[in-house]
Amino acid sequence: MEIRDADEHDLEGVMAIYNDAVEHTTAIWNDTKVDLANRLAWLADRRHAGYPVLVAVGDDGDVLGYASFGDWRAFDGYRHTVEHSVYVRADARGGGIGKALMEALIQRAKAIGKHVMVAGIEAGNTGSIRLHEKLGFEQVGLLTEVGTKFGTWLDLAFLQIRLDQRTIPDLQQGR
Repeated sequence: MEIRDADEHDLEGVMAIYNDAVEHTTAIWNDTKVDLANRLAWLADRRHAGYPVLVAVGDDGDVLGYASFGDWRAFDGYRHTVEHSVYVRADARGGGIGKALMEALIQRAKAIGKHVMVAGIEAGNTGSIRLHEKLGFEQVGLLTEVGTKFGTWLDLAFLQIRLDQRTIPDLQQGR
């Protein structure tokens, strides 16, 4: 398996993973599948913002999973915080792909000077929560019944990891 930056040729695989999650899981709280034009625009937006889209690719070239991050909130005060997403193809889960993608994504966030990475995870997704905790994320909040899918209310667990030890004076001095 190789982890690398995604390109346009990977987006069919990314789209298939995303749409499978829309149809069959509570990992994505959307009901509408996306098309290739949507994923092309998404990739362009991430690149324009300077944010990565990483793919895990098998020996056969198939996309096994993907991960990215973007701005957590759209206000200047949050510019040092990102929220990420990571998805693994249904038939490839449990083999360490999600962990490898997350480790690479965390390094990319550190490399561009981010301070905190946030995860919003459906509270019943214990596998994802455990993976994040193994990587150093801590649960910092729980919002109950803030979403719905498949005819049920969903709770949202927030986890975060601090990526560096900078202080506000460090930031004011450009470090």
